[in-house]
Amino acid sequence: MGQYANALQATLARIAAAERAAGRPPASVRLLAVSKTFPAEAVRAVYALGQRAFGENYVQEASAKLALLADLRDIEWHMIGPLQGNKARIAAASFGWVETLDRPDIAQRLSAARTGAQPPLDVLVQVNVSGEATKSGVAPGEAPGLAQIVASLPRLRIRGIMGIPAPTSDPGQLRAQFRQLRGCYEACRAAGLPVDTLSMGMSADLEIAIEEGATEVRVGTSIFGPRPAR
Repeated sequence: MGQYANALQATLARIAAAERAAGRPPASVRLLAVSKTFPAEAVRAVYALGQRAFGENYVQEASAKLALLADLRDIEWHMIGPLQGNKARIAAASFGWVETLDRPDIAQRLSAARTGAQPPLDVLVQVNVSGEATKSGVAPGEAPGLAQIVASLPRLRIRGIMGIPAPTSDPGQLRAQFRQLRGCYEACRAAGLPVDTLSMGMSADLEIAIEEGATEVRVGTSIFGPRPAR
């Protein structure tokens, strides 16, 4: 527990310092703890420290953790990995958020699978801002249109934009990619969509992401430590 307490507090302190440096209000950026590949016991320990939102990449792995942590009623699970059509039904039943929507047919499957007994599923459109063939996401110009489709579907709630810039040691190149993601978010707002979340920035670059407008940063290694091999 002590290991996680120190790491979580250090991460929250980094976020708070970045908010101040950027002239942002306190608590304007929320932390998503990326728990993919880490055991349920690690999630429970970080939850006990006050963290509530956790991100998972793999539907099957997450389903096992959800079962083990079912007693944590207010935990918030975010899907942050690529979502295949055949996993949409399980994702719609299990997660509170899907941050990686990149196709209309997946949106339709999520909408159909989400039951009326559940609150609407919160959705972010993933944008492939780097243009890498290995990354999921729509082209920046397609993001507002896909967000409009999500907003039109029952049992889904469009919340904003998510992106993963290409790894680079050039802060200028990184900043340009974050600004492009911010542009997608602002285009959704200009279209009248009720978006409030711009998910970008991770352990290594969260300060730049916050300066460029992130409202959520996704942090795993800085909290949980080095990721175990799958």
